[in-house]
Amino acid sequence: MSDLLEIILHTLDEKQAEDIVTIDMRSVNPYTDYFVVCTARNARHGASLAEFVEQEAEKNGYSVRMREGERDSSWILLDCHEVVVHIFTEDARAQYRLEALWADLPQETIETKKTVEI
Repeated sequence: MSDLLEIILHTLDEKQAEDIVTIDMRSVNPYTDYFVVCTARNARHGASLAEFVEQEAEKNGYSVRMREGERDSSWILLDCHEVVVHIFTEDARAQYRLEALWADLPQETIETKKTVEI
């Protein structure tokens, strides 16, 4: 697992993202190694998650190439070069079903603090 991926996963977990999944894209995509997909409680939470990920990545020497999605978006995409982060509201995640689209690739569900506390 790359350092950037670990930073992103830790940040999303700390900021209470839900249902965090990584998809290993290395065999099919020359531009990125991993997709990270997670659910935000609402659009405001999604915008906050995106801001925290951007801050932590940049604080650790990584750049964010691009951000798609506004503060009130149901899907925010952060292109951090080797990791692309998809932050969805619950309804948008169910609609776009990225995990199903890439079901033939290795995927890992990340155990979060919320999962551990239950």
